[in-house]
Amino acid sequence: MCGFISIMGPEGTDVIQDVLDGLVSIQHRGQDAAGVVTFSDKFQAKKGLGLVREVFADKHMGRLRGHMGVGHVRYPTVGLGDGLDVQPFWLEYPVGIAMAHNGNVTNFHELKRDYFPRVAPLGRLASSCDLEAVLYVFAAQIMAKQKGGIDADDVASAVSEVFKTVKGAYSVVGMIAGAGMFAFRDPFGIKPIILGKKDGPDGVSYAVASESVVLDVAGYEKVRDLAAGEALWIDKDRNLHSRQVANQPHRPCIFEYIYFARPDADIDDISVYQARMQLGRALAIRWRETGLEVDAVIPVPESACPAAQAMAEELDVPYREAFVKNRYVGRTFIMPNDKERQASVRRKLNPIRSEFEGKSVLILDDSIVRGNTSRQIVKIAHQMGAKKVYLASYSPALLYPCPYGVDMATKREFVARDRSIEEVRKEIGCDYLLYQKVEDMVDTLTAVGGGEREFCKACFTGDYPTGDITERMLADIEEDRIAASCSS
Repeated sequence: MCGFISIMGPEGTDVIQDVLDGLVSIQHRGQDAAGVVTFSDKFQAKKGLGLVREVFADKHMGRLRGHMGVGHVRYPTVGLGDGLDVQPFWLEYPVGIAMAHNGNVTNFHELKRDYFPRVAPLGRLASSCDLEAVLYVFAAQIMAKQKGGIDADDVASAVSEVFKTVKGAYSVVGMIAGAGMFAFRDPFGIKPIILGKKDGPDGVSYAVASESVVLDVAGYEKVRDLAAGEALWIDKDRNLHSRQVANQPHRPCIFEYIYFARPDADIDDISVYQARMQLGRALAIRWRETGLEVDAVIPVPESACPAAQAMAEELDVPYREAFVKNRYVGRTFIMPNDKERQASVRRKLNPIRSEFEGKSVLILDDSIVRGNTSRQIVKIAHQMGAKKVYLASYSPALLYPCPYGVDMATKREFVARDRSIEEVRKEIGCDYLLYQKVEDMVDTLTAVGGGEREFCKACFTGDYPTGDITERMLADIEEDRIAASCSS
């Protein structure tokens, strides 16, 4: 999971402020690093490890000039997350191309081992970031096709070559020096990407971003989500050209609605807020079947708040925000290793004793991955004097590694893997544990979207929609995540 924004405005304007505003709005998608590349008559760049506010200062605003810009916030799923891996990446010669992405290249290790050492003019990859593979394949095709100028067909041809060579799930944005801005979405549309526009005194500007909230914050009107397998080209006169490069069934990542995206985002015409509300209502129906009575429904902030509120309404019990979140501590799910996750939980969540003492409480979370957070919040609730501590997840049990860019890449990380629900309950220490059913999750999101659709739900079912995930790929990714964890 990463976040990006790419903007193209009229020549003579500067887009850096809109780019940085957009990155701050999606800081939740990556806390490891941030970077921006802009273009006027040449590329200017600033990248670094840390949050957006830590990487960028006022002094950079005057240097990062230009009417085109690409920005990125990152958390590492491939690579060690060091300075060499910070996006965007760019090439200066013979064609200037800058690029950023959200996702994961599933055959990255194979490409690095076998493909790039054999293929000229690409050569060996310099970093451990999988974006470099996308960039090199795209750039090689652009260089081969260039005929005195770059057009939409050239971009579509380059994207087609990327789809043939580079496997996985990725949404990509970028710019070609002096020519225009491009964006494309993987053949199954697993990763989100959305187009917006803004009318200004100098003409229209276009933005492509990971979430609609980026467009809202930067003052852009949503145009539409890019289709699965679509390549978009915006030429130097800001004319839009779309090409449908691949025709696979659309399978957007269902975990975006459960956890990743901000609640005020819309992804593929589904409101994330409404999705979480309805998931809470669906789970409340199942909770009634347990016959257990509770004094309050308490969310693990913040992604679970809409679902917990809806669940409480459905059960006709009080909703209480009994954990106070320190917003200066990052999201524990996307921290680089277990040690940091466990240490941050208590720093991030502080309980209100009066909401627990002598009560039977139902704590609702968006998901249970490794069990670290769940184990600690249950322990805290008991320490605050709760009579009974029940735990529920508005997503199903996570069982399978995600090779598509979600930090669930190793089988050993799942607390529910090879355990019964009762065994997980004992491991976590709660008095009762309830998961959402897969079919209820899918039916709920389908209803919110207003029509039949399917999703990538491989982390729950093991059904990988791309159909090309091998045990070797999973092993490569697992080794990479273990190495990254050990180095952190």
